[in-house]
Amino acid sequence: MAQSIITQVTRETDSYTPCPGTVNDKGSINTTPIDTSVKGERMRSHCICHWLFSCFRGDETTPVNSLDAEDQHNSEVETHHSEYLLRPLKAGEPQRKCIVIDLDETLVHSSFRPVPSPDFVVTVEIDNIQHQVYVQKRPHVDEFLKRMGEMFECVLFTASLSKYADPVADLLDKWNTFDARLFRESCVFHKGNYVKDLSKLGRDLTQCVIIDNSPQSYIFHPDNAVPVTSWFDDPNDTELLDLLPFFEGLEKVENVLTVLGQNNSFHSSISSPTQSSPSNSIPSSPN
Repeated sequence: MAQSIITQVTRETDSYTPCPGTVNDKGSINTTPIDTSVKGERMRSHCICHWLFSCFRGDETTPVNSLDAEDQHNSEVETHHSEYLLRPLKAGEPQRKCIVIDLDETLVHSSFRPVPSPDFVVTVEIDNIQHQVYVQKRPHVDEFLKRMGEMFECVLFTASLSKYADPVADLLDKWNTFDARLFRESCVFHKGNYVKDLSKLGRDLTQCVIIDNSPQSYIFHPDNAVPVTSWFDDPNDTELLDLLPFFEGLEKVENVLTVLGQNNSFHSSISSPTQSSPSNSIPSSPN
């Protein structure tokens, strides 16, 4: 059975009935059959959604007894990562800081259910059936991407599959901000999560930052992370806009770890329920 295509988090208030034939959170297989009633149709819609929108766990459709398949997946990842993910910098090329930017719930939110005034509608083929994915842009994402592209080498790095994420990026990135795009096959599958290993980029880690709404994604390099809250549909959200002054200051810092790794108030401000974005001030770098 095919993998889930889109990797998302879900609202904490959302609840769902596990899909038959998938692995639940406790590691056992769900065997309840889908009925043909209205409720069953709703469940079928949810199953398709979860097939595409896995929540930072492993393949939702992997059989319970398929440990060999997971080992094979890890082997394929290791082989893929035998070389760096990004192209080498050319001699004399300006060495800008490398900013890794997540897609789902960081820049956009996608859904199989029609939403009012979607910004994009992307067609994804699943088992020879065309499905419509409705995509909404996070407020101020255009301004954010335009400015970030002016300052940094920007890399789109998503745990979703390219058959969904690539066409979304084509429509989203009208400023040609992304110097590279990386998808699920570039992640490391670690303890049920798709992790974005910054050491595989081929860039100096003192010059790398990852912007992501999921801590699991940057578990290997938390001191390089700028956490953001998950966005679903709040039209009044200003987090991307609020981050720009911070990044304008970060551009001038010699070593990003002196800011992100030691500024504990930065991370606590992100996780605070009363403050959704970091302070705009940049601590002075040590001499």
